[in-house]
Amino acid sequence: MSSIRQTPQLLLLMMAFVMPLVFSIWNALLNNFVVEKAAFTGAEIGMLQSLREVPGFLAFTAVFVLLVIKEQLFALISLAVMCVGVALTGWLPFEFGLYCTTVLMSIGFHDFETINQSLTLQWIEKDKAAHFMGQQLAVKSFASLLAYGAVWVFMEWLGYSYLAMYMLAGGVGLIIVFVMWTSFDTFTHGPIQHKQLFLRKRYWLYYGLVFFSGARRQIFMVFASFMMVEKFGFSVGDISLLFMINYVFNLFFAPKIGRWISRIGERKALTIEYIGLIFVFSSYAMVDQAYLAAGLYVIDHLFFAMAIAVRTYFQKIADPKDIASTAAVSFTINHIAAVVIPALLGIVWLTSPILVFYIGSGFAICSLALALNMPNNPSLGREVIINPLVWTNKNNAQNND
Repeated sequence: MSSIRQTPQLLLLMMAFVMPLVFSIWNALLNNFVVEKAAFTGAEIGMLQSLREVPGFLAFTAVFVLLVIKEQLFALISLAVMCVGVALTGWLPFEFGLYCTTVLMSIGFHDFETINQSLTLQWIEKDKAAHFMGQQLAVKSFASLLAYGAVWVFMEWLGYSYLAMYMLAGGVGLIIVFVMWTSFDTFTHGPIQHKQLFLRKRYWLYYGLVFFSGARRQIFMVFASFMMVEKFGFSVGDISLLFMINYVFNLFFAPKIGRWISRIGERKALTIEYIGLIFVFSSYAMVDQAYLAAGLYVIDHLFFAMAIAVRTYFQKIADPKDIASTAAVSFTINHIAAVVIPALLGIVWLTSPILVFYIGSGFAICSLALALNMPNNPSLGREVIINPLVWTNKNNAQNND
């Protein structure tokens, strides 16, 4: 038992399991619940989804909480808050109540995601990080598959109500969080983290990759899914099946992708990913057959696993004391795209859906340009191949002279 208490990798994997288990049940029930129980229209669901993203945009505030409590405890508290938000959802089936429970759930979700990334980069050795992150993705995929299966069994076969299902999800999550809190030691791997916000010039390439990753994620989650329904008439069952295929692929391939990234390096992995994304987004614009669109959707989702390389690149170039603060700041940068892109491209979609996907290809081209400026063996002090910020500083110095 003592060996288990002293295994941070197991704690990280347990946290990676409980988060999607609870969140996936909330997400799977949401649309039906708000329509059937709260009579939501497009206006209310749009407001709810916008409110859900606000805590992600404010993820940088997690740094200030770390002034008071340790990261490990903060991660567990965040998971507990998410579980409470999900458990309360069924008790407040009206507009303002759903806004409140969604924000509560989202605060826990986004704070956990921020701290979890930081802890993983601190606790896992650099040469093992990519493989371990692949294992985390596999665990998350298994938990999501289990959640979707639970919704089907408990609601379709056993007749559970929405209230019972939300309570079950939140309650099981809280039990697992309590087990983690009581079963593991407090780990103190790595240096004490900085507790203030900052942007480092030497991390500019990482910031850029994170921003375009957020932009690409929105096109996949919002517009690719919407195309499946609007253009090809996919049903709820069809979309659910696509998600399950995606999770099965991640379950089996994510650890292998992690090992592959460790072997070939971040620069080559990201180059392959972004070239593939240029092809995928351009194909979205031209595809006219449903089965091809579904295939592109699965391939697109599989590329998410390769985004591990962005995090391991940062781990290699970062001052170890910067990890927690930079994880919080990068999560906010990622969510700038989440707030802005859907609204702007939603307007574009009204006149030219094809253009939305070509813009996605443009995002992938920008990401590719950044990835090609990454050294084959990045490290602290060797973050980029060509640094335009150095030229800018030299020119400013000459002008001042």
